[in-house]
Amino acid sequence: MERDVVIVGAGVVGAAIARELARLDLRVTMLEAAPDVGAGTSKANTALLHTGFDAKPDTLEAGLVARGCELLREYAPRVGIPLEHPGALLVAWDEGQVGEFGGIVERAQANGYSAMRELDAAELYRREPNLGPGARGALEVPDEGLICPFTTPLAFATEAVLAGCELRTRTALTAAQRLPGGGFGLETGNGALTTRMLVNAAGLYSDEIDRLVGHCNFSVTPRRGELIVFDKLARPLVDHIVLAVPTKVSKGVLVSPTVFGNVMVGPTAVDIERKDDTSSTEEGLAYLRKETGRILPALLDHEVTAVYVGLRAATEHGDFQIAFADGYACVAGIRSTGLSASMAIAEHVRDGLGLGELEPRRGLAQPRMPNLGERFPRPFAQGELVEKDPDYGRIVCFCERVTRGEIRDALAGPIPPTDLDGLRRRTRAHMGRCQGFFCGARLDAMLAQAAGDG
Repeated sequence: MERDVVIVGAGVVGAAIARELARLDLRVTMLEAAPDVGAGTSKANTALLHTGFDAKPDTLEAGLVARGCELLREYAPRVGIPLEHPGALLVAWDEGQVGEFGGIVERAQANGYSAMRELDAAELYRREPNLGPGARGALEVPDEGLICPFTTPLAFATEAVLAGCELRTRTALTAAQRLPGGGFGLETGNGALTTRMLVNAAGLYSDEIDRLVGHCNFSVTPRRGELIVFDKLARPLVDHIVLAVPTKVSKGVLVSPTVFGNVMVGPTAVDIERKDDTSSTEEGLAYLRKETGRILPALLDHEVTAVYVGLRAATEHGDFQIAFADGYACVAGIRSTGLSASMAIAEHVRDGLGLGELEPRRGLAQPRMPNLGERFPRPFAQGELVEKDPDYGRIVCFCERVTRGEIRDALAGPIPPTDLDGLRRRTRAHMGRCQGFFCGARLDAMLAQAAGDG
């Protein structure tokens, strides 16, 4: 066989699997239809590190989120992924929601999480004085965290590539068949290859890949989630992740700080037809603004920096759809908790493919990712670093204080960006108040020069 494992999809889950398997003595290839890793669902989520307290007990999701949170809490600081621990407050706005607290605590305890405690209204407003009027109390979830949604899949993919994983971007899988002697023959837009094992981590397109292999166990319905990101000047308004009491339909709208220093509101949850429809809607944004005015009214006095739309890979099933069959692993139905569960999903796939007994290779390089977090040292503020290399003091993007040195490093990295969106996810350039109005042309020129076009 040409390859031992081919992974379809380089989002946060596919990249985590690639990292896990590339650490073993295996020939691993990761295919991604987009120009970059983490360019689909993974880049537009709420960027929370979930404890799994609210997952349905005894589901695959519940176990993998709890384990993934544990793994990512250890991994993130080791490789430089921005991670904060503000904790969450699950706020009740009427007596009916207060009545839900007992069941939520029971569910959390069934999931192995027992650190929650109830706050009365007085203590809640002492903790979050800018909340809108009428809150009746809250459940504190002290271990919920914030994490960078951009750096996480890039760190996984970088570590995989440094360990020998072949990454093929702009490469869609178009056909797959089981071979008579075992394994799979694959056709892509960039040629054919064979593999002993195949991992389907294609997110929104995982049902289509599943059918290529001859299965039909689920269908993906894109679920649109719209998000509003408010200016950094709004950051002092809120200290915790403010969660809603979940319903049978949705977890509701949250208000949360971000590791980038902004405040985010969202998401909506609307099933749509097209898997490429990431357009925002008048109705969705109006709903989010209405919820903002109810939950944190002072936030509406601040400017909006950006609006994002993510599509979650919802299926007709309530749990993760992870299954194994003769060298094939299907990893589907991974919704908003996929970022938190990603490293545990990778372990689960490793073991499900019968690879858990393989010894990790020695001497593997571990990446150190550039810091994108606002509450961690940024290059422009590090005098010794600037003295050694003045490019770290030459700011290109003034909104986000991104320097020429950071952009240079990203363009020369193991997985360099090929467009502005990729450069933004690696540096924060083009991500601030002016949305590239000031720095866009210069960033284009630097990208073209790095590609040999300028």
